[in-house]
Amino acid sequence: MAAVVLALLSSLVWGSADFWGGTLTRRLAAISVAALSQVAGFGALLVVWAIVGETPDGHALWLGAIGGIGGGIGLACFYKALAIGKMSIVSPISACGAAVPLIISLASGERPAVVALVGAPVALGGAVLASIQEHAAGPGDRRQAVLLAAATALGFGVFLYLLGLAGQGGSTFSALVGARLGSLSLLVVLLLALRRSPRVPRGSLPAIAAVGVLDTLANGLFVAASARGLLSVVAVLGSVYPVVTLLLAQLVHGERITRVQRLGVGIAVVGVCLVSAG
Repeated sequence: MAAVVLALLSSLVWGSADFWGGTLTRRLAAISVAALSQVAGFGALLVVWAIVGETPDGHALWLGAIGGIGGGIGLACFYKALAIGKMSIVSPISACGAAVPLIISLASGERPAVVALVGAPVALGGAVLASIQEHAAGPGDRRQAVLLAAATALGFGVFLYLLGLAGQGGSTFSALVGARLGSLSLLVVLLLALRRSPRVPRGSLPAIAAVGVLDTLANGLFVAASARGLLSVVAVLGSVYPVVTLLLAQLVHGERITRVQRLGVGIAVVGVCLVSAG
């Protein structure tokens, strides 16, 4: 039960971080928000790690780093897909990332209860429906946008799987530090390649830092959940964050929720209940 609670909390915090990060990118460059928030989250992580005094674990560090690179690639593909394609196509495909750790974990021998196996695709299907939006982010090259969205899902899925795997040995902070080093390294390369400066107005820095801390906290909750339960189950419960982002968008910005999205929220809740019961 602890694994279920921690995984659901990670979804709650991830969804909140995505919402506030998305809100900031309405007026600031997305790559600047991503890079600076990652730096802030990394700084907070190092402070907590020093206080806790966990012994570094090289294996967990490398697994986390590879996962972080996968997550960074997924993020870059996601932003590019949104720039050239329709959000109504890109977002739902990207939300399928949790299928990657689910499939790999089952293939590796994990055997969740039957009710959890039934609930997993229901929860993921609900999250996908909740991600569907009506408006476009650009004129759209549909084929390229779909390929990039698929790459996003794969990148995020690899991130979830390797981060969870790294934390299963109990080396929580080594896994988190590795993941942050991986994603930060990739973002630095992107900034250099694009010749972009991550500078933003000083007044925006506290909000950006808060997003980074929230994202790091969500990662930590997910790793802790992975150490206490089956990764196939934890990955699904940790991936219903689009529902949280959607609800916050309605509560804070008054955005309209479509019938399909409402249906998605309901389906996701049913799926979460089934997975939790298993």
